[in-house]
Amino acid sequence: MARLLLIEDDLTIRTPLIRALRERGHAVAAASTAMAGLRDALDDRPDLVVLDLGLPDLDGRELLRMLRAVSSVPVIVATARDDETEIVRVLDAGADDYVVKPFTAAQLDARARAVLRRGSSGAGAADPSLVVGGLRIDPRARQVTLDGVTVELTPREFDLLHHLAGRPGQVVTKRELLTEVWQIPYGGADKTVDVHLSWLRRKLGESALEPRYLHTVRGVGVRLEAPGAKP
Repeated sequence: MARLLLIEDDLTIRTPLIRALRERGHAVAAASTAMAGLRDALDDRPDLVVLDLGLPDLDGRELLRMLRAVSSVPVIVATARDDETEIVRVLDAGADDYVVKPFTAAQLDARARAVLRRGSSGAGAADPSLVVGGLRIDPRARQVTLDGVTVELTPREFDLLHHLAGRPGQVVTKRELLTEVWQIPYGGADKTVDVHLSWLRRKLGESALEPRYLHTVRGVGVRLEAPGAKP
């Protein structure tokens, strides 16, 4: 299982693609702007980045150049631009592969696996685990340990914790969690987040009244941070 970062602003493309790639065994995080994608790529160290060129705040080619200045993470450009000159420019700028929209999740999955095989001795071989205090979240094995002890989570609980661990110390809204973890629109379903957070707290040995890792920010969302860390 690879850890993928999808940088795509179109929700109608992003949501089903996240779902399909997760069904194929990948751990998938997503960003809707270039700068958010750059931050996530540097903070979370994904195995591979899938990059749309038509982003709202910055052209994808410029983001690719910025990424290449600081990281060797493999990048697949996924865009509607099919001009041969554009494809050559993007590959010359450092992309590892290029796929033209519309494409299927199966095609993207195959290209991702091929790119990762080619670069298995590089950045993709790095340990992708996220560590927050005594918590270690391994997206490849989909395993969580707390102070060295395995924590048994359901697939949804794992996805929720993994998403929060990718943003330690940040308040993550219920809207974002519903969109990125559940892939459903916000509104009326926020109790789903509350219930899963309650189950997750119980398995981490804490409660909403006595939090250690999961801190509710009333009216906003939830923040994951190591015990003793300053908010």
